[in-house]
Amino acid sequence: MRSSRVIEAAKNHKNGYNCCQAVVCTYADLLGIDEKTLFRVSEGFGLGISKEYRTCGSVCAMVLAAGLKNSDGNLEKPASKLATFELGHKMIDKFEEMNTTSICKVLRGTDGVTDRLRSCRGCVMDCAKIIEEVLFEGEFEPYTGPKEYE
Repeated sequence: MRSSRVIEAAKNHKNGYNCCQAVVCTYADLLGIDEKTLFRVSEGFGLGISKEYRTCGSVCAMVLAAGLKNSDGNLEKPASKLATFELGHKMIDKFEEMNTTSICKVLRGTDGVTDRLRSCRGCVMDCAKIIEEVLFEGEFEPYTGPKEYE
């Protein structure tokens, strides 16, 4: 069984990766894509998709990871997309159970401090935990560390 990578995702975020990059790059080796390519592909998803403050970038990372892990890659006759949608939906539901929403603007609050529901780094950690529980079920030791990482 692998050790949890939740803190690694938080460290990526602390070191300048945006929220989407911090999550998805943590699992690059398990998703069949090199980290630099994944870093580039996910760059526009930070701050609620390119500073739109809509869907949380960490949540976008979960959905991106679901596609990379689950897609059959069949360009002629794709057959995996509905199953991938279900995986993504399941992970988003788990995130919203933890945080009440997946909307960046609501999570961050008006100023990112005083009325926020969850810090960006906390969202990174939540999504990394969900990826380990859902996409890699039984492969990672359950994360039992702190809820926040500074």
